[in-house]
Amino acid sequence: MSKNKKDNIPENEAAEEKVTETAKENAEEAKDPCKELKEELDRTKDQLLRTMAEYDNYRKRSQREKEAAYSDSKADVISEILPVLDNFERAAMNEDAPDEDYKKGIKMIFQQFDNVLKKLGVEPFGEKGDEFDPNMHNAVMHIEDEELPENTVAQVFAKGYKIGDKVVRHATVQVAN
Repeated sequence: MSKNKKDNIPENEAAEEKVTETAKENAEEAKDPCKELKEELDRTKDQLLRTMAEYDNYRKRSQREKEAAYSDSKADVISEILPVLDNFERAAMNEDAPDEDYKKGIKMIFQQFDNVLKKLGVEPFGEKGDEFDPNMHNAVMHIEDEELPENTVAQVFAKGYKIGDKVVRHATVQVAN
């Protein structure tokens, strides 16, 4: 029996080694999912950081483009108005012109300025006899006038201007009650 006991010892050691190896393999396999999850988390974090950086760059680029568009539109409007200013300057420097010629020149400059506004899509509004609209008109005076219907513009102190549906300046008017 002693021989069997000795023979069993190596078998027990071999069995223990197999159990130990199996335990190590199971431990490594248990570590692998954690390792895989950590790698996936790192990839997700990296992707999120890249997305945040791209969004920040997009936001900054959009802001720069917006500022550039605003600046360009101002420059476009000013370039349209400058010829009118040049004609006013010429008229002011021509002091020796007869009154009729001077008036004619001023009317031509006014027409040129009106054409610039039309080209830019600016429409004037606010005429005597129009129905008063508080969204379009700024009433600074009220009068009693039996010849005009109620809530009618009796007098225009300053025309209003709009671009499309947007009011640039309200018409300053007197309203009949």
